[in-house]
Amino acid sequence: MNKKWECHVADEEKVKKIAKEYNLSTLLAKILVNKNLLEKQEIDLFLNPTRHDFHNPFLMPDMEKAVERIIKAIENKEKMIIYGDYDVDGITSITVLKQFLLERNANVSEYIPNRLEEGYGLNKNAIQKIVEEGNNLMITVDCGISGIEEIEYANSLGLETIVTDHHEPGEILPNALAVVDAKRKDNQYPFNQLAGVGVSFKLIQALSQKLNLEEKEYLKYLDIVCVGTISDIVPLVDENRVIAKLGLKLVEVTKNIGLKTLLEVSGYKQVDSTTISFGLAPRINACGRIGKAQEALQLFLTENKDEAKQIAERLNEYNKQRQEIEKEIFEQAREQVENEKQEKQVLVLGSDGWHHGVIGIVASKITELYFKPSILICFEGEDGKGSGRSIPGFDLYEALSKCNTYLEKYGGHSMAVGVGVKKENFEKFKEDFEKYAQNSNICDIIPVIPIDEEISLQDVNLKAVQELSLLEPFGEANKMPVFLYKNLKIHSIRTLSEGRHIKLTLQDNNFYIDAIGFQLGHLAEEYQIGDKIDVVGTLEINEFNGRQSVQINLKDLRKSY
Repeated sequence: MNKKWECHVADEEKVKKIAKEYNLSTLLAKILVNKNLLEKQEIDLFLNPTRHDFHNPFLMPDMEKAVERIIKAIENKEKMIIYGDYDVDGITSITVLKQFLLERNANVSEYIPNRLEEGYGLNKNAIQKIVEEGNNLMITVDCGISGIEEIEYANSLGLETIVTDHHEPGEILPNALAVVDAKRKDNQYPFNQLAGVGVSFKLIQALSQKLNLEEKEYLKYLDIVCVGTISDIVPLVDENRVIAKLGLKLVEVTKNIGLKTLLEVSGYKQVDSTTISFGLAPRINACGRIGKAQEALQLFLTENKDEAKQIAERLNEYNKQRQEIEKEIFEQAREQVENEKQEKQVLVLGSDGWHHGVIGIVASKITELYFKPSILICFEGEDGKGSGRSIPGFDLYEALSKCNTYLEKYGGHSMAVGVGVKKENFEKFKEDFEKYAQNSNICDIIPVIPIDEEISLQDVNLKAVQELSLLEPFGEANKMPVFLYKNLKIHSIRTLSEGRHIKLTLQDNNFYIDAIGFQLGHLAEEYQIGDKIDVVGTLEINEFNGRQSVQINLKDLRKSY
C-alpha cells in the first residue's frame, strides 16, 4: 500500500541557535524546533522536568471537597472502598490511593469489577454488595463519570461517593459528593489529559498538602503512577511528561517489590517507555482480560518477595495465554477477510467462541494490517459483543451513530468503540455499515507517515543517537523521531523469520548503516543489490557481541527518483 510521506522542514537558523546555546547535536536541536520548543524555560521543562513542575492540585474541580471528606473518613475510622477498573490505569490508580490511605491508618478496601462478568464501570449489584459490607464512602478511580444511575442508587442506599476520573463527562454530572475530573466544562486546572492514575496522584498530592506531609509522601508513588500513565496511552506532554520522566527514574530503583519482580520476570534489561508499554502493560492487562485483575493489584500491594515472584510468574503465563488466544483469533479474522468475495471498505467480522477480552487488540492488528476500520464481534448464544478500531480520518463513533438501527448499544470515540449486536442482526448491521463507509469516500484516505527531518548518514553517529534519549519517554504526542534518508544504495538485502522481516545494509558514499524492517519482508522481491532507495525510519542502537552500532528501524522505503 502506498503511503504519503510528509516531511517537516526545520528553520535552520533556530536549529543552529538552539544547538549552540544548549550544546546539543543538530539532530536533537531539529526535533526541539519541530516541537516548537524555542524558549529556555520550555526546553528545560521538556528535557529536565523537576518535582516543582507539578500544577496545584486544588485547581481541579471539587478537589477541596474530596480531600475534606476523605480526611474526615480517616479521622473517624469510617469504612471506605476504592472502586476501580481492571486495566493497568485502574490497577495502578487503586494501588497508589490505597497504599497512601493505608499509611494514614485509613480503613480502606477496594473493588474491581470482573471484566467478563460485569464489564467496565459502576454497577448496581456491586454497589449493593459494597453497602452490605458496611462502607460509608466510595471513591472511584479511572471510572465513575458516566455512572449517573449507579451513583443515584448509591445515594439511595446511604453510600456517599467521590468520583475521580479522566474520561469525558456527559451533559449531566453524577450527583456525587465530589466529581474530580479535569475534563469538566467548569474546569480551571491547566492540563486535562491526565490518566486515571494521574488524577489519583493529584488526589494524594492534595491530601499530603492538606495534612502538612513531606513531599516524599506522595512523590514516592511516581514509579507506579508512571507505569499507569505510559500504559494508558495519554499524551506524554505537560504534567504527563513530568510524571513519566521522573517516574521512570524511580522505576529503575523501585522499592515496590511487585513492580521490581515483574520487571525481572519480563526480561527487559533497560527501563524506558518501551519496557513499560511492551513488557509490563501487556502482563498486567492480561489479568483483567481473563478476569483475574485482583492478582495484578495484589502484586503491587504485597510486601512478600516469594508471593510477588509467584504472582509475576502467573502474570507471565496469563500473558502467554492471551497471546495464544489473540493469535488464534487474528488468524481466523484474517481468513474471514481473505475469503470475502468482494473487497470491503470496512471490515466487520464475527464468530462464536472468540474471547471478548482480547478482540480489541485483534481489531487493532486487523486495522493496522489492512488500513481499514474494523469491528470484531464475539457471539455467546444470540448476543454479540464487539470492539472496533479506526484509521485517521474516519470517525468510527460518528459512523455508528448513523448506522445504529441494528445495534443494541454502542459507545467510544472516533478511533475506538465498543458495540453490542444480536446475532440475527449482524449481517444487516454489516451491510448498513459498509454502505455508510462507501458513501464517506473512505477509499480516498491514504496512510500518512509524518517525518521529523531529512538527514544524511553523515549526520548519524552513536553520540547523536544516544542524545535522542533525552526526548524519552516516548509515547502518544511524543513519538520517536522519524527521519528521511534519500538516495541510499543497497549494499546487501535479505529476509528474516521465514520472510516476514527485511534486513538491509545501506550505503551513502563512504558511510554504511544497517536497516531492519519488521513485517516488511514482502518488499524484498521489489529491490536488489545496487538499487538506489529512499527510506523512512527511526534510529536505534543495536548491540551485538558487545559491539554497539546505529541501525535504522524502517517504516517505509521506495525507489529514488
